[in-house]
Amino acid sequence: MAVNGVKKRQVNAVADAHAARVAAAGSGTHLYVEDLGESFGATIPRDLDDLVHLLCNLYGRHPGIIDIALERCPAGAVQEWMSQAANAFERERLYLVRLTAAVGPIPSTPGGAGTEAALLAQRHALETLARSERAGCALGAVTALVSDWASIRPLLDRAAARVSVEVPPPALPGEGTIADVLADAAALGGPAAERAICFGSEQLLLQHRALFDLLEARCEAREGF
Repeated sequence: MAVNGVKKRQVNAVADAHAARVAAAGSGTHLYVEDLGESFGATIPRDLDDLVHLLCNLYGRHPGIIDIALERCPAGAVQEWMSQAANAFERERLYLVRLTAAVGPIPSTPGGAGTEAALLAQRHALETLARSERAGCALGAVTALVSDWASIRPLLDRAAARVSVEVPPPALPGEGTIADVLADAAALGGPAAERAICFGSEQLLLQHRALFDLLEARCEAREGF
């Protein structure tokens, strides 16, 4: 019973830490995300199109970061969860690709070369997390992506409604399965794995916030163009 109690506390601690990171530093806390989701200004269609294009630049390619992480994941419960996440995110990727084609060309914005450089750096950072040899780092990044996508997906759906693209039902793993897989990884790898999970998660969320910083800067540049 004591062992079960310790394990239960560990499961709760890992799950709570993950939820707290996403709540504190996820895309949903970015003011520009709120603007894109709630504003009805004249520039919103163009701003949403910009979001679609930049997200596609990061996540519209195959293999994506979940696929890369899965290739390096040892057999077991974590690999099984990662496989489910990869299959589900492939549907999100295809949705994003269709949506990008439907919204038309990327909005003309001053400083395009700077945007390309920033996106290249972000793709490199995401792939580095996915390829990390530090046990738990890739899982931390992937679970953060899956959780944070819940704040991003409504923006894609809003863009899809404008261009009459069918919105597929969400299929990514739920928070309960995320808590379970994080607990399994932490139980196997101990404190070192917990630290690596935290690092991977924090870095993924940091990249998403940087993306929305870039999108906000591009919006402001178009207003003055």
